[in-house]
Parts: sequence; C-alpha cells; structure tokens
Amino acid sequence: MATALISGLANPPRAHLKIRVCDPSAGARAHLENTFGIKTFSHAAAAVEGADIIVLAIKPQNMPAVLEEIKGRVQPQQLVLSIAAGITIASISNELGAGPSVIRSMPNTPALIGHGITGVVAGPDCTGNQCEQAEEVLSAAGEVVWLDDESLMDAVTAISGTGPAYFFLLAEALAAAARELGLNSETADRLASMTCFGAGAMLASSPGEAEELRRRVTSPGGTTQAAMVIMENGRFSELVIRAAKAARDRSRELALQ
Repeated sequence: MATALISGLANPPRAHLKIRVCDPSAGARAHLENTFGIKTFSHAAAAVEGADIIVLAIKPQNMPAVLEEIKGRVQPQQLVLSIAAGITIASISNELGAGPSVIRSMPNTPALIGHGITGVVAGPDCTGNQCEQAEEVLSAAGEVVWLDDESLMDAVTAISGTGPAYFFLLAEALAAAARELGLNSETADRLASMTCFGAGAMLASSPGEAEELRRRVTSPGGTTQAAMVIMENGRFSELVIRAAKAARDRSRELALQ
C-alpha cells in the first residue's frame, strides 16, 4: 500500500512534496530509489525528522516496534497518518505521548492501480489544514471518504477493506460456473473477469444505483430472473451481510489485541 501511495504522489511529480521512506529491506530501498528517485532510510527515527506528515504504512503487528522507535522524536506540529488496520488513534497517541495529531485511515487494494477508496477519521486535535494534507496524500490512490466516528472504521474495513475479496470470490464462482457449463478455462476466466469489470465500471459511474442497474438487466420471465430466483432462495444478500458483520467483528477484536 505504501508503494501505491508513493507511485500516486510521484506521478505526476509534485514539486512541493519531498518524499522520504523508511524500509528495513535494502532491496526494497534500492527499488524505491531507482523507481521514484526518493530518499530512503533504514531506520524510522531518521526518516521522520523534519517531516510535515509521518505516514505509518505498516502491518499492524509491526506498529508497536515502530512507535517505540520514533517515540520522543515526533514533534507537536507533525501529523501522524496511519493506514494500519485495527490500530486506533488513541493507541497511537498513547504510545507517542502528548503532541502530534493523528489521523487514521483504511484504504483497499484497488489503490494499487489508482482506483482505491479510503475511509478516514481525524483525531480530536487535528486542524483543517492537516485534514487537507492527509487527503492530498490518500487521494493519490483513489477516493477519500471522511467519517465523524472512529468506531465506524470497523464497518469500513468490512465493506471496502475486505470487499475486494468478496468481489474476487464472485469472479471465481462465475468462472467455475462457466467451466461447469462447458466453456474452456481461458474463455471462462475471461468472461467472468470482463463481466465483473464492465459491471463495476457501470456502477462506478452511477453510485447508489445498483438496484436500478440490476432491475434493468432483469427482464420478467427471462434468463436473469431465473438466476435471481436461485440467489434469493439461497439468501445471497443475507449471506453477504453476515460475512460483512464477521469481518467487522474481527476488526474490533484485532483492535483489542
């Protein structure tokens, strides 16, 4: 996810941004330097010095070690922007001590191709300017949606954070059905992926119109209606809701660990 943000910020180049990155891997640092022409560091303490925004694009399990390393080096005027799943604003603030403002975000994997969407919530001490700074960084990978209640970040995780996996599972199931109906694997995979791509593009251009789009393609007594009856009888929508609730509940559990 960090690479997606860096790529989005570096293309096209933004002269007012001076990106510096910390990564423990020498190979990763070399790749970033060669690809984006940015300065890299092997230790977080050196990377955060003098930065306006400190982006914590790390795995949740690595957060305690990183916060311990930069503790005492983060200044009150700096903004800490976290994209670590399940890590609360309070937990980051408690580890770093009084001073820095914290913004928490949850992007999703389509950010890797510039079509992600990120849920964001600001800590109580964040200024309007800091929120604008965070949005500039995060919008480099797609759309940004602001929340007023941090507890809703678990719902964001369940819908947009985990959602691509639901979508990919549907594509897998469509391809498997195509093979079951006699199509060869190459044709099955292509039909499934491009159908999902096309339908997703239609919905992206008409947000909130999923029900209407489905109605338009479902002719009474037609083939689509026959398929919809099977899905309704199998409680497809209810299954998706249960899955999303399970993801939300797991996100809450991870925040407590």
